[in-house]
Amino acid sequence: MIWILVFGLPLTVAAVIGACALLRMESLAAAGRAARLTPAPGGPAPDGGPAESRPRDDGAEPLPELLSRLLCRFGWLATVPAGVAALAGPAELSRVDWMVLGTSVQMDALARPLLGMTAVLYGLALAFIPRSGVDRGPALTAFLLLCFAGNAGVFLAADIVTFYLSFTVMSFTGYLLVVHSRSRESRRAGRIYLVMTVLGECAVLAGLLLVARTGITVLAEAPAAVADSPHRDAIIALLLIGFGVKAGTVPLHVWLPLAHPAAPTPASAVLSGAMVKAGLAGWLRFLPLGESEPLTGWGTAFMVLALAGGFLAVPVGLLQDNPKVILAYSSISQMGFLAALVGAALAVPELAGACIVAATVYAVHHGLAKGALFLGVQAWDRERLPRAVVVLGLVMAGLSVIGAPLTGGYVAKYGAKEAVGDATVPAAGGLELTEVLPWVGLGSTLLLARFAVVLWRRDRRREPAPALRGAAWACLALFTAVPVALVAAARPAFTMPGWTDPAALWGQSWPLLLGALLAVAAAALARRRELEDNRLAHPRGDTVPPGDLIAVEERAAAALLRLLRRGMTAARGVAGDVRERVAAAPSPLAGIGRVQERLGAWTGSGVLLLLVLAAAAWWTTTRGGG
Repeated sequence: MIWILVFGLPLTVAAVIGACALLRMESLAAAGRAARLTPAPGGPAPDGGPAESRPRDDGAEPLPELLSRLLCRFGWLATVPAGVAALAGPAELSRVDWMVLGTSVQMDALARPLLGMTAVLYGLALAFIPRSGVDRGPALTAFLLLCFAGNAGVFLAADIVTFYLSFTVMSFTGYLLVVHSRSRESRRAGRIYLVMTVLGECAVLAGLLLVARTGITVLAEAPAAVADSPHRDAIIALLLIGFGVKAGTVPLHVWLPLAHPAAPTPASAVLSGAMVKAGLAGWLRFLPLGESEPLTGWGTAFMVLALAGGFLAVPVGLLQDNPKVILAYSSISQMGFLAALVGAALAVPELAGACIVAATVYAVHHGLAKGALFLGVQAWDRERLPRAVVVLGLVMAGLSVIGAPLTGGYVAKYGAKEAVGDATVPAAGGLELTEVLPWVGLGSTLLLARFAVVLWRRDRRREPAPALRGAAWACLALFTAVPVALVAAARPAFTMPGWTDPAALWGQSWPLLLGALLAVAAAALARRRELEDNRLAHPRGDTVPPGDLIAVEERAAAALLRLLRRGMTAARGVAGDVRERVAAAPSPLAGIGRVQERLGAWTGSGVLLLLVLAAAAWWTTTRGGG
């Protein structure tokens, strides 16, 4: 029964909103047809009856529109069953026969915390849609609920088919979130998102087909099957690419900085908080973590790409002037932290169990904190919450992302550093991963300081909004440490930090302190008069455009297209010259044509016939005489 509510309720609400939209469109079309047939004032009705006999608009709101507005306002309730299931749902394997061709789901140690985080984040995002200035709120509600069903299915899936179908539904519904505003920027972001999504889907499908070729369909058996497969390296490569697109792994991250500013703020919150975790879930479900001998090469590849994203996203994000773009680059950096844990588990199989638990706890922490930051942008722009409450909530969520003491990030990052143990990065001269990861926290501090400066410069427009959602957001932002600590404490393999341990406190504090010092120094330097027009001191977001690599790729593609067009034009010119010269030259076919004309005449044909008969008679006589 619980699974009917987890999946069926969001899908039903989305379907009803869609049906209401269709009825509304049909009603508008009928009204348009009636308006075209309306006679002039005082004239006869089209059917010959009096004009007063036609139905009148009494100003009442049509039932489909009223129903869709109600579902939009209370759509967040559709995520409650998933939250209840995450808290108290059955752990055994269950089968939902009515869904697709039969869906297998299981609430295991990975699914339970990720589903809980997803339910909270989607529920709050749905609550932020009504009276928020978002165009077509009911449609956005329906798209978010469809995406939620797919996102939940990714975490709960117990077989390959269910996982892939859920992943596909989530990915392609995400396109509808990106292009919802229908602006030029959103259409461009949607095209790039769709291209990257199709690329990732193809890689995931190919990888899963190779996994299924081993004869298994149950996800619990997938890591061992991949480890024993003769196509192991091909599967890992395909899954690195396919799930790397969703996880924002460099250089497959280019859709993230474009999709976040294009999508409405509630959609941005789930894109960065929950959807990117589907890529992490795919890696944890299918990669041979702890199932084979050390995969040093693949572990190094993951760690190099992870650290590239963790560090390179920082300078690019610092040059942006849109708070949602800055948060997007922060997500790329933080997902690099998670990918490094996966790389350590591949390189050192003995660490796999601890790394999987640490990655799960970190994913919950990042999803809640980053969702609170994205929704905080809307809270700053439009909500009626007092400025002090919004500032305090944003500060607490930001400190959690950085990993400051007494926050959820403090728990998650300490456990992650303990989980990687003595794992090293061979490409960095054998440098230990524990010595590198704290510097990601320094980058997060700088990015969030830039986010604070940009957001502070925006004007607040405090408009009427439901007080309950503001209170819910404030609770999430202020108390993210509570659910993260509960998830971590429930896992014996996770190393909890000492809340008063001086070494642990200093290890998590120095990136924050150093980053704050650098941010203050940069702000003081930017105030100098000689730097007033410096684009690095005062970024406007155009030094390195959002999407970074995609801008270079688009220019290269445009240059290549221009070159191809010039080549085709030149080729057409050469072909035309050749045709003209051939047409002007004497044709050798003219003599053949004259011979054919003579043979076609009666005289020529008769002479030829006589010669053939004479030759036949001579041959017969000669043969007979022999």
